[in-house]
Amino acid sequence: MTLLKAWNEQWPDIRVSKPGETNAGVLDANAFESIEVDHVFDTINNAQTTLGQAVLYRSLAEPLADVQAIVDKQDAVKELQANPELKNALEQLLANALKDEKYFYQLLFAKFLGSTGTAREDAEIEGYGYTQYRRGTRFIMNFVGGVSQLDKPKSSYLGSIFNNLKEFTKTRSFSLMSGPVYIRENGIQSKIDRKGFSPAIIFKPSIFKPLLISMVFVALVLVNLFVPIGLLSFSPMFAIFLVPLMLAYFPVIGGFDRDSCIKPLREEYRKSHELGVALDALGQLDELLSLVKYTEANAASLVLPELLEVEHHKISLKNAKNPVLSKADSAYIGNDFELDQEKLVLITGPNSGGKTAFCKTLTQIQLLAQIGSYVPADFARLTVADKIFYQAPEVSQLDDGEGRFGSELKRTKTIFLATTAKSLVVLDEIAEGTTFEEKMETSSNVLNGFYQKGNSTILITHNHQLVDHFVDQKTGVALQVEFADEDPSYKLIPGISRVSHADRVAKKIGFSKEDIAGYLADS
Repeated sequence: MTLLKAWNEQWPDIRVSKPGETNAGVLDANAFESIEVDHVFDTINNAQTTLGQAVLYRSLAEPLADVQAIVDKQDAVKELQANPELKNALEQLLANALKDEKYFYQLLFAKFLGSTGTAREDAEIEGYGYTQYRRGTRFIMNFVGGVSQLDKPKSSYLGSIFNNLKEFTKTRSFSLMSGPVYIRENGIQSKIDRKGFSPAIIFKPSIFKPLLISMVFVALVLVNLFVPIGLLSFSPMFAIFLVPLMLAYFPVIGGFDRDSCIKPLREEYRKSHELGVALDALGQLDELLSLVKYTEANAASLVLPELLEVEHHKISLKNAKNPVLSKADSAYIGNDFELDQEKLVLITGPNSGGKTAFCKTLTQIQLLAQIGSYVPADFARLTVADKIFYQAPEVSQLDDGEGRFGSELKRTKTIFLATTAKSLVVLDEIAEGTTFEEKMETSSNVLNGFYQKGNSTILITHNHQLVDHFVDQKTGVALQVEFADEDPSYKLIPGISRVSHADRVAKKIGFSKEDIAGYLADS
């Protein structure tokens, strides 16, 4: 679906794209929220235009699952990096387009207030819409024309974008924008529609119609000839006709152009699939430049992932850092991580040690890799995941009748049924809200099921007995967050954490045993 169609005749929303259903795309709504995709977007977004930002957001909401498509996009990013002339030319075209982009959206989506109204926001048009039509169509026309003058790029992804813009020049929408536009009784015609000669009004997006004004003036002069005062002087009759005509001219001509030309044209543009494809192409170029800018701003800490074509999900990272958190913290601690044949990793450790942050690092890197972006690591090699799931603890609904245990188990079941060997699954605790014995049994059953499916599964847990069970079976790899002198180092190391730092956390927030005793004494 093009962005033009997704906006559905509403004022453009950058974040209009939504993840698909659990079985429909790489991300579903729960994973989208848990991975904090909105924060990832804010971190990497350097797009100039609304279209570019909307395309980038759509890429994150609907990441690619086809290896070749991602490689093609990577090649496009690399070509722009290696070709400063092309990169600078596109940046200049986008900068010029940005000046008129708002007028294009006003032309398509804004509300007409009439000749006496005063626009107080972008989504309103005062007057007859001439400015919005001229500058709005210029927005796309100048960009398409500018791109057509550039040399054809080498990468297939860039080439397809250029080709989509070239194909737009053959469409009726382009012909209408470039003009002339013929208004006939049976509808609007473009230059490519017109066959032979037939009477028609030619629409000009301006209130001043030189030919019409000249004809009116000549008619008034002819009227004046019949007044006995003479040819070289104007009679009062001239003024009698001229003043009413001047007063009627603007609302009549402006109203006709707005209602019979501009409004029907904008309806056609809003429904034009070809225009939607061209607008997406503009946004795709802006998105690519945004990824290049993100790379250039973090060149020392980013790498382009190597993509694997294998039967099940694998991932290998060196000094991987969280894309969001590391941008604000230059001293952010990176971690190495590898899943090859193991399939199941169990991560233990006290709260605030970095378990969740690392799992979000892992899934955010996987996501960035699948939109063709560089990722924050010294080395990255991974399988393109057909599904990325992240199950985080959530409060059960009061009316679900299942409680926390049932609610979370339903989510786990949904994930399990949707996964394949190429899926990446992160489970932040499972089988909560029940007895320890039931939690052990249920968790073992669930993890054994995921293991047999063959996908990459990472479990965050405080249950070291559960980890012992899978390590003893040699079906799981145990990692723990490292602590030194009661403080987390935010490094993952081999092993199983068997100690609780609950007292440290309680003291930190002022609710330890001693704190409680003090509150009671003061009460």
